[in-house]
Amino acid sequence: MNILDESIIKSQREQLGAWRIHFQTVGRDVGSFGMKDINEILPLLHSLTHPTFFTMDDDFYHPTLRHAGYCLVYLDVYPDEAAKYIRRFLRHRAFRTQSKRMGKVVRVRQTGVGCWQVGALRSLAFIW
Repeated sequence: MNILDESIIKSQREQLGAWRIHFQTVGRDVGSFGMKDINEILPLLHSLTHPTFFTMDDDFYHPTLRHAGYCLVYLDVYPDEAAKYIRRFLRHRAFRTQSKRMGKVVRVRQTGVGCWQVGALRSLAFIW
């Protein structure tokens, strides 16, 4: 299940829909409007089945947030490029299945992907 933070702008949500990438949005489909910080979002993610949460908020990119039950993806890109990088991330061979994404805290950039994984001592890096 792909969950988009409210920080993902409407045009990017529409683009994902046009590409037939299924998602739910915080405040519209899950949770409540105005849920923004870690203390509200993490309990929501714990209540869902294996969600991948996409956000533009860098507070979600920290190794202490790793959990086997979800994936956090911080999009460190321009807001009007979010859909492009969400699709690129979901198609990357290291992240293309739900099981490959679980337990990771990820930062997506134009140059590649960095992530912390449950049980790993160091961060991992992947190029596009």
